[in-house]
Amino acid sequence: SSEVLEAIEKVIQGVLQSLAQKKAPVLTVPNRTDWRNIEFKDSVGLQMIPGCTTKQIRSDCPQSARRFALMLKILSMMYRMVQSNTYATKRDIYYSDTLLFGSQSVVDQIINDISCMLKIPRRSLHVLSTTKGFVAGNLSYTEEDGTKVNCTCSATVFTVPSNVQGIKNLTSHAKFILIVEKDATFQRLLDDDFFSKVSPCIMITGRGVPDLNTRLLVRKLWDSFQIPIFTLMDADPHGVEIMCVYKYGSVSMSFEAHHLTVPSIKWLGLLPSDLERLNICKDILIPFTKQDENKLASILKRPYIACQPLWKKELEIMAASKLKAEIQVLTSLSSDYLSRVYLPNKLQFRGWL
Repeated sequence: SSEVLEAIEKVIQGVLQSLAQKKAPVLTVPNRTDWRNIEFKDSVGLQMIPGCTTKQIRSDCPQSARRFALMLKILSMMYRMVQSNTYATKRDIYYSDTLLFGSQSVVDQIINDISCMLKIPRRSLHVLSTTKGFVAGNLSYTEEDGTKVNCTCSATVFTVPSNVQGIKNLTSHAKFILIVEKDATFQRLLDDDFFSKVSPCIMITGRGVPDLNTRLLVRKLWDSFQIPIFTLMDADPHGVEIMCVYKYGSVSMSFEAHHLTVPSIKWLGLLPSDLERLNICKDILIPFTKQDENKLASILKRPYIACQPLWKKELEIMAASKLKAEIQVLTSLSSDYLSRVYLPNKLQFRGWL
């Protein structure tokens, strides 16, 4: 915590020095959403390059003066929290003065900018993300406050902890981890008792695009158990994008890639080639929108697709057909086809990429 306080003090000292010299203070923030500042490394995923370009948040410019003030405001809140060893969620920070901040997204962006500027993870700045992910299956652990969580004994869903760094005593006999894109599929697999019928496993869902805590938990489970991690996504560009976030990270959070990505993640389903193999009727597939076409074109250009020829092949099948499918499409074969036939066969015959 002393290092964190020191880093914040250094920024404030710079502001005071500028004022003493009768100059307008400026905050320099790395351009974290620019692909030119990102490099792809097989072992890490997308990470920020050391000498990346920066942008200046000036206090004397009408366009950025408000942002400058809000950054100082949030820095002061972080400083107090680190000093008093208290925590707040991004939501708490926004609701501390909704009129001042204007919107939750403004707060989120500023917190990420500060974290990137200081090169300090959000958790060390005592800011927690609101969790939306769920975990279930063969896993037990102790939360930071001493609460014991046992996911193993029932089909109960547990919310991903809001302070993943603080959990300890993780134990599991799971043979693999299954990341499920959507809540509905996750609940269906729970109802079918999938995680104990096939072989013990841990199931996680970020309920769509994963929040930071869900990604942190996937990484922590990988570090703790080193067991295979598979993804179960819709066969559409959005599902592929979500899978890439778990595996390779996102551009906007590339400065934290080392804590968040798991490059060993495998694509289990739903593969575009599965649709043909299983004779899924084309009438129940969904035609691409223009947005889908653009998203897929953008994914195909990304640096990590070049080193995944089998993924590329699947994406090309999708691009050629201009059709997408949700996991629920398997219910057209039988109501429990996913848990009774599809997943057990995939796992047994190594049908992943």
